[in-house]
Amino acid sequence: MTSAYARIAFTPGVRDEQVRQGSDRIYSRVLSGPEDEGTLLTAREASFLEARDGVFQATVSETGWPYVQFRGGRPGFISVIDNQTIAYADYRGNRQYVSTGNLRRNDRVSILAIDFARRKRLKLLGRAEISEDPDVIAYLNGPDRPEAERAVIVHIAAFDWNCPQHIPVRMTDAEYGGEVGRLKEQISELEQRLFALV
Repeated sequence: MTSAYARIAFTPGVRDEQVRQGSDRIYSRVLSGPEDEGTLLTAREASFLEARDGVFQATVSETGWPYVQFRGGRPGFISVIDNQTIAYADYRGNRQYVSTGNLRRNDRVSILAIDFARRKRLKLLGRAEISEDPDVIAYLNGPDRPEAERAVIVHIAAFDWNCPQHIPVRMTDAEYGGEVGRLKEQISELEQRLFALV
């Protein structure tokens, strides 16, 4: 774990639990690392994030309840603006606006980006800014995509690569080589032949 991420995540209650479970010595070394370790995105993090077609985003309500929501789009829907800033177009969903409402009152956000096919995950902590500027939305939205209602800009406080343990291998149709599309075409052809016989 990076020291910047640990400094945020390891609250007194977490440290107490680490002592109780016997892992406190290991993580004391992490906390003594350089303060900026895990604060500046590199090309590795940028390419990983920009290749994702979705991430899990956690916000916190005014009453202290966590709320996790999937945010997605085509690969590349997340843009890395600089080494401490990412942004994405926020598309219309079911119009409950729980994440948006939470972020307007508490800008803290946690993002979990997972590559299931390669069993990799990247955790981000940051502060989110909501923009309804049409130019910002258009820049992030790109051509031939659904209409975005707003842009979410996240200023990274810390990130950490998490271990692959317990990540199941799952692949999208594109990662699997388009097999689902080919099978659907074969089914359609077989159905047409069957109906021609009837």
